[in-house]
Amino acid sequence: MLNGLYYNTYFYRVELPSKLLDNAVNEFSRLPGVGRKTALRYVLHLLRNEKDSSHNLAQSILNMRTQIKFCSTCYNVSDTEVCSICTNASRDKKIICVVQDVRDVMAVENTGMYRGLYHVLGGLISPIDGIGPADLFIDALLKRIENNEVTEIIFALSATTEGDTTAFYLDRRLKPLTVSISTLARGVPVGDELEYTDEVTLGRSLQNRVPYQKG
Repeated sequence: MLNGLYYNTYFYRVELPSKLLDNAVNEFSRLPGVGRKTALRYVLHLLRNEKDSSHNLAQSILNMRTQIKFCSTCYNVSDTEVCSICTNASRDKKIICVVQDVRDVMAVENTGMYRGLYHVLGGLISPIDGIGPADLFIDALLKRIENNEVTEIIFALSATTEGDTTAFYLDRRLKPLTVSISTLARGVPVGDELEYTDEVTLGRSLQNRVPYQKG
């Protein structure tokens, strides 16, 4: 007799009665954290709803994929050439918060405690994954600092080996420039990704940031 777990796993690996249904489930199950069981539930939900619901979903995904831009200044996601944060006159343009990706911009914005600008690196230095400094938007950051009256750079990077390696490299590149460098206070647990840190802890770490010092 099959136990519940094995039966569950086996059932959702068998071919579904419709090839179209099976194809849709396969595509949904490619999403992070979505297994075939959840994917099947999503697909059946769409199948039960009005056709307009599926059309609107498909159209919104297509529009996002074909029309969304990356800000030419900070590389945050945007509907326009320059994002709404960079064009906001109320933001403090003398401070730039350096983050790994757009999810970290959202995490910091959710704290409501930061009014400066951002710079999205597009990843972290990770030799194991074949990601080096040239693969990130580091040169663009240096040009922003050289061409604008920036007084402070905040390293808001994950407290991981990759995050520390990236911060160390950035510190070396920024040394010749007349800009102060700070980093989040270690209210962010070591080894944690920034996007998973709660807003209160992240906000306090940002407010209580300290001068960056090499480890």
